Amino acid sequence: MGDQKRLFANREVCDLTFVDYKTKIPFLNLDFANVTTTELTGESVFAYGGKGHPKRVAFSGERGGTLTIETQMQSFKMYQLLTGGDVSKTAKFIKRETLTVSADSTVTLTETPSDSGVVNIFDENDDCGEAKTITVTGQTVTITGSADGDRVIAYYIKDITDKVQKISIKGSSFPKAFTVYGDTVMKSENDEILPYKFIAYKAAPQSNMSLSMTNNGDPGTVTITCDLLVNENEEMLDLILEEDE
Repeated sequence: MGDQKRLFANREVCDLTFVDYKTKIPFLNLDFANVTTTELTGESVFAYGGKGHPKRVAFSGERGGTLTIETQMQSFKMYQLLTGGDVSKTAKFIKRETLTVSADSTVTLTETPSDSGVVNIFDENDDCGEAKTITVTGQTVTITGSADGDRVIAYYIKDITDKVQKISIKGSSFPKAFTVYGDTVMKSENDEILPYKFIAYKAAPQSNMSLSMTNNGDPGTVTITCDLLVNENEEMLDLILEEDE
């Protein structure tokens, strides 16, 4: 029987394992967070009576909570957990390149446009201004009225098919529910290191996500907030402290 009066403190983040609630298959090992916060919530309502409208009886309910994770390190699997988006290995993106016109009034694109040869060409000194009149054949673009040595800027959409990950987030994309296992340590007044764990039996990630890109200050932080629900056994959260020998 452990000491019920033992006092301990925490100054370490939890490593988290997200397990698909439905399939019971591990989905993400999130061992790179900076902060993990578990908050329990409830609502109290009261019966009142007598002069001065005092509270006489308390009723508790609306038991719930949140698991909040703050991380500067990120992964596409984490994005998938947050969004419920579909993952694929191909993508399309815009290509911008500066080219020199040949004597035959053509330029050769470095890649083949993916969208039926849709290309926009501008003078180098009129970027995104008045588009040139052109004819596109594969990667060759013939520019009306251009002379040998003219410098132009080309815009077109290209296919990315090698070493790429893409998450497609649709209006119908929503995250799954997960069972989350958390693992950290506590330190006691007697300088003991005590393994501390929790189990959130049914955690539903909120769909909110903010991705900040900045060139100064601290690296951007992504915050994941999961609502704590109960499972079919009315279980919501277990807190586990492993005692020293």
